[in-house]
Amino acid sequence: MSGALAGALLGAGLFCAWWSCWPRPPRGPGRRAARRSPLGVCRDLLAAAAIPAPAAALPLACAAAAALAALLVAGTTGVPVLALGAALAAGWAPVALLRARARARRADRAELWPDVVDHLAAAVRAGTSLPDAVCALAVRGPVALRPVFARFAAAHRASGAFEPELARLVDELADPVFDRVAAALRMTRQVGGSDLGATLRTLSAHLRDDLRTRGELRARQSWTVSAARLAVAAPWAVLALLAGRPGALDAYATGAGTAVLLAGALVSALAYRLMLRLGRLPAPRRVLVTAAGSAGAA
Repeated sequence: MSGALAGALLGAGLFCAWWSCWPRPPRGPGRRAARRSPLGVCRDLLAAAAIPAPAAALPLACAAAAALAALLVAGTTGVPVLALGAALAAGWAPVALLRARARARRADRAELWPDVVDHLAAAVRAGTSLPDAVCALAVRGPVALRPVFARFAAAHRASGAFEPELARLVDELADPVFDRVAAALRMTRQVGGSDLGATLRTLSAHLRDDLRTRGELRARQSWTVSAARLAVAAPWAVLALLAGRPGALDAYATGAGTAVLLAGALVSALAYRLMLRLGRLPAPRRVLVTAAGSAGAA
């Protein structure tokens, strides 16, 4: 026991020494202001998944799913730790579904953005004004995005204000690619410049190269990710099958059984997160959300 304790203390000391080698950013007021509120994170997730619901609906859905799963598993098995695990899994399920929907929606739209940028570049080259170029996407843009740009065109005709309507369009689309396009349009509108067409053509070529590279990487790693998910889910599928036999779960109602289940859940969660971390492709981030929001407020 003393040897294990000494090894744990040595490992903790080595980790602290390694952690001290990396500089930490200062905890200033700017860093606190950059943190999003929980409701803001929920609002962004719902917007990315195109779910027209208030931000408070997501925590309520998670709580309702967790409570329902806990009641069902507790009434079926009578094992508290299994009910706790089911509650945690069911409570996380709405967030996981929204993230999956947002990823699928982002992947579908990623194939459309090069055409959108090409249409904008052609309109700018032809001498069309920036508001008219964006409004023309309601007719000439990709079919899946035409309703969004049609709403922008109607709002712009009603108000005549380009930048506030562009900020609302950025919030509605919630896409990092259009964030960059909107930033270029806003900067050209404010300070002028003749490089917008070249910038849009460069962005279009970059987007097509990125789509090609990501498609190749996803095709190569899909079977590895599927096999890892199957390996993580297999022990819990066997446990679910054993739950149908009377008395099969009595051993897990004891303290030792609870420890085994908790250790298995911890190892499964860590292995799954490590698998996702190692196999995750870097996704573009929305770095201009604050700028869009401030423009919309103005």
